Parts: sequence; C-alpha cells; structure tokens
Amino acid sequence: MGWIKTLVAALALALMGAAMAGSYEDALDAAGNGRSSTLAKLLARGIDPDTTDTNGNTLLLLAARDGHADTVALLLKYRASPLQRNLMGDSAPMLAALRGHREVVRQFIASGRPIESDGWTPLMYAAFEGHDGIVSDLLAAGATFDARAPNQATPLMLAARNGHARVVELLLAAGADPTLTNDRGQSAAEWALENGNDQIATRIRAAVAQR
Repeated sequence: MGWIKTLVAALALALMGAAMAGSYEDALDAAGNGRSSTLAKLLARGIDPDTTDTNGNTLLLLAARDGHADTVALLLKYRASPLQRNLMGDSAPMLAALRGHREVVRQFIASGRPIESDGWTPLMYAAFEGHDGIVSDLLAAGATFDARAPNQATPLMLAARNGHARVVELLLAAGADPTLTNDRGQSAAEWALENGNDQIATRIRAAVAQR
C-alpha cells in the first residue's frame, strides 16, 4: 500500500505545480492587460508581487508600461518593488515616464517609495521624450535634477538635445546646472546646437551667464 501513498503524493505535487504555472501565466497576463480584480485574487492566494517574465519584466513593470494606474496601485499595496529592473535595465517608473503615463507616475510618487537609483532615471526618460507634466511632478517630488546617465548626460542635456523647450525651462527653474558636460565634453547648450535647437541653446547660455 506504500506505493499508493507515494503515487498520490506525486500526483498532488504535479497538480500543484500545474496550478502554480497557470497562476504565473495568469498573473503576467492580468498585469499586462490591467485586469486588477483578477490580479488581486492571485496576489491574495500568494503569487509573488515581484514575479517576472522571461525578460525580467515584473508584474509592476508590465502594468506601468501600458498605463494601468489601478493595477500599479494594487501592486504597490502588495509591496512590489519599483526599483527592480528588467534585462534591458528599465524599471517600472522609468517606462511609465518614457511612455507618458502621468497617472501611473503619480501612483509611484504617492506611494512614497524610492523610484530612482544609479544610472537612468524616470526624470531622464520623461525629459528625453518631453513629457513636461511628468517632469513637473517628478521635480516637485524631489527627483534628482542633475542625475547622471551612464554617458554622463543630465535631464537638461536630454531635453535640450531633443528640443523640448518647456522641459528645459522646468529644469532650469528647479536649479539644474547648465554648465555640466557629458562624456563627449558637450554641455546642454552645445548638444542643443548640434541638433538644430538654436533657441534652446540661446536660453541655456543665458542661464549660464546668470550663474
């Protein structure tokens, strides 16, 4: 009769493994598609809020990337980590900022959790794309306005390079240093000129003269 007990135990483990695999896929799908009620049930059953897919995308990152603010709020309630990065080096707040999902970024800010670390930051991504509302929110929340990317670019340099005049103004008003240079020795004004953004370059040079 011992073999029967062993068989029953093995079957139970197999069924449990299949159920967990299904829950894993369901959680990833729910996060990516903003199905908060489904995800809430899975989290209540014990699914790890920091579950990742094969590319290192967490549930939080999947929800934030596609602008699902309610799902982001749910995952933050379950203490999902905003700083965890995928294989490309992106975090959930970074992709929310990059894609212009202001309500999602506001959820991160409201949570009081750290959302920036060394390297690229949400502010840099928002500045690069010219999302001035998100830039304003992040600055008001205390984002590091002179943070350095791996190439030593600052948010001001990125905004100047891409011609985002409103973002440039917001960063200068916050105290961004217009004299800093990137790893090529270029200042924000020089990078603006290189990309044909002459008026922005003039504005930044005026800021340098006022220092």
